[in-house]
Amino acid sequence: MEKITRDALNPFPWYEMMREKNPVFYDDKSGFWHVFRYPDVKRVLSDYSYFSSAEGRGGSEENPIGASLISSDPPRHTKLRSLVSKAFTPKRVNELAPRIREIAEELISGFRESGKFDLVNDYSGQLPVIVIAELLGIPPEDRGKFKKWSDQLVSGARDNFSDEGGEYSEPQIAMGMYFNEIIEQKRKEPGNDLISSLIEAEVDGEKLSHFDLLGFSVLLLVAGNETTTNLITNAILTLDRNPADYGKVLENPDLIPSAIEEVLRYRSPVQSMFRTCAKDTEIGGHKLKKGQPLIAWIGSANHDPSEFNEPETFDPERSPNRHIAFGEGIHFCLGAPLARLEAKIALEVLFNSIGRLIIDKDARLEPIGGIVVYGVKSLPVTF
Repeated sequence: MEKITRDALNPFPWYEMMREKNPVFYDDKSGFWHVFRYPDVKRVLSDYSYFSSAEGRGGSEENPIGASLISSDPPRHTKLRSLVSKAFTPKRVNELAPRIREIAEELISGFRESGKFDLVNDYSGQLPVIVIAELLGIPPEDRGKFKKWSDQLVSGARDNFSDEGGEYSEPQIAMGMYFNEIIEQKRKEPGNDLISSLIEAEVDGEKLSHFDLLGFSVLLLVAGNETTTNLITNAILTLDRNPADYGKVLENPDLIPSAIEEVLRYRSPVQSMFRTCAKDTEIGGHKLKKGQPLIAWIGSANHDPSEFNEPETFDPERSPNRHIAFGEGIHFCLGAPLARLEAKIALEVLFNSIGRLIIDKDARLEPIGGIVVYGVKSLPVTF
């Protein structure tokens, strides 16, 4: 049996090998199934009756994400999403555009004269933290805690295909305690923020419980921060390595939305998702048993030649582009419109203000860590 090895910065040759030789693979050491081809990954992500997001998980004060949308199945998921959608509307997201642009311009003003900066630490890692903090109604002085907790949670999450990554329990506990206080404060003194809106949201006379509010707040912090940070960073990383396409996008800013979609496919910020078999089933001729955990490799599916023509070629004008970077089915990312909007504005402001960024060729790119999120911890650039 082949040993599972994966280069965190360049997993794509491994994905190709696995799609061809072991598209559905059982790892004896961890007890996990791994699924690599586009149709199979799409099925695992969308068919909740066979592949559960909730089975084997549970929310607690130490693990608030276990009580959130991402860790639930219908009918609970349906109720939670309906309630959250009441406050997290497309209209509300679009109204954030002027403020997002203002934040991006403020950040750039801090390094415009220097001729160099760190894209992650000075820009792509700062913008979404500020946006999410303001959206939730969090004091500016607490943004540093947000970023630290989010980074710790992502870098420690299930590094070795284990089912429970204990390394991230400490930041989860800290976030849970923090949001407990914030939620209670918002109940007493509601404001014009998302947590206050979620407290008031009702569907058929039902409101979110305190535990539901806690789970969603922590989930939004982590998912809203890390996904957008890495989408912006991966866009610059990809464009730098494709100079002709970089020039094309710089000359025609109308291509930015399409280029973002291709970055989502080509270097998906989320490379994998976990599920548990809810029933005995079969994929690719393999029999999976109820209760067995599995990993759906989104990063591999988005490079599957059965779905994408020349998948290893970055094409900012690719159409159609049916990537599944934001998931599929009922678990399609609720924050996808916000991530797309932030990335679009972040790139527009960068290109309008300082033009082409050049990655420091001597910089050592260090992956974030873990198997879920794809990105680098630092990206020094000059202009």
